[in-house]
Amino acid sequence: MREIVHIQCGQCGNQIGSRFWEQLNEEHSIDALGNFVRTEDPLSDIQFERLNVYYSEAQGDKYVPRAVLVDLEPGTIDSVKGGHLGGLFRPDNLINGNSGAGNNWAKGHYTEGADLVDSVMDVIRKEAEASDCLQGFQLVHSLGGGTGSGLGTLLLAKIKEEYPDRIMMSFSVVPSPKVSDTVVEPYNAMLSTHQLIDNTDQTFCIDNEALHNICTRVLKITKAGYSHLNNLVSNTMSGVTTCLRFPGQLNADLRKLAVNMVPFPRLHFFMPGYAPLTSIAVKSYQSLSVAELTHQMFDNKNAMAACDPRTGKYLTVAAIFRGQVAMKEVDDQMMSMQSKNSAYFVEWIPNNVKTAVCSVPPKDLKMSSTFIANSTAIKTLFQRLLEQFNKMFGRKAFLHFYTGEGMDEMEFTEARSNVTDMIYEYQQYEEIELHDELGGEEFDD
Repeated sequence: MREIVHIQCGQCGNQIGSRFWEQLNEEHSIDALGNFVRTEDPLSDIQFERLNVYYSEAQGDKYVPRAVLVDLEPGTIDSVKGGHLGGLFRPDNLINGNSGAGNNWAKGHYTEGADLVDSVMDVIRKEAEASDCLQGFQLVHSLGGGTGSGLGTLLLAKIKEEYPDRIMMSFSVVPSPKVSDTVVEPYNAMLSTHQLIDNTDQTFCIDNEALHNICTRVLKITKAGYSHLNNLVSNTMSGVTTCLRFPGQLNADLRKLAVNMVPFPRLHFFMPGYAPLTSIAVKSYQSLSVAELTHQMFDNKNAMAACDPRTGKYLTVAAIFRGQVAMKEVDDQMMSMQSKNSAYFVEWIPNNVKTAVCSVPPKDLKMSSTFIANSTAIKTLFQRLLEQFNKMFGRKAFLHFYTGEGMDEMEFTEARSNVTDMIYEYQQYEEIELHDELGGEEFDD
């Protein structure tokens, strides 16, 4: 089995992560205490077959999530313990500090986080050693606060150091311009992105503004709360990890995904999407077909990151279909979509659309699809962060909170130049034309 160790860090990471485990339990028919509930359903065997990817087996046929839950304050972890999934996680794997990071990246990365990081690494090591053939790690965190961004990126660096040959995947909630919770978000996000560029193999960028738009405009929810947003994220996470959890016609593991999706090592920031997204009122009037799913996937209203794919070009795309769908139909639809929108795909990567099909549909749906795009349009997201960062950093506003924790101003400048370089790289690859490649000037990386 190819196991994955799941880590959730900070308040946002733990809330999304807990929702993700609820969904995994539903899809693999595991109850709140970790017992596998076998039914007469023919799907039951398939649900059971690859449980080991995310769960480890304990005594008495109990299945325990291979998950590590971390926060620098006790509140979130306590609410997980007190919630209905409290009995599911292994108590040793719930680790919290007592002081909190107070939205300060430096506290999470250097002072408070550094005190806690060794005990977290011990647990991660134990989980990694207990698995037969570790495939990689996935981290769920946000980039705007202190713990998810500071401690989250510290963990990434430590894991990368210890397991350099394993795939590192992160689901990162990126701050968005309209939904901002804290003033120092641009600092935290910039310092985190600087780390993500070097320490992850694939990062799924999710942002609250895009999720909000989906809830209000597409799902027509009048008062969208965090539970609705978390639901969307966990649907996407469950879709991305489908091929790892169920046997399918084309099994994409984490490494295959990385090899097919990342043309240049630094450009590994993906825009996820999910279909079908329809309001409850319209649901009964709509037919679910592969064509409809394909159309929705490429629609920028379904993108989970607030940047319009039409402003850039797709370097690579992966689509994961679930349910009883014909492979031929999927291929035909994807081909026609690609030829219709050929202007939005770079022409120097032929066949840059990868599809995978899994026959197990999600709960309560006949079929669904998950969309992963590596598009140069993601640069607009980082440009926006850079702009906000420059405004504050130009005046040295709020810097004393960071330097007070022992940080150097140089780190801010380094982070800025690293992110600027990445934006420039995206720009460069968007503009490169095929004839330059074939007979024009040397292309400078």
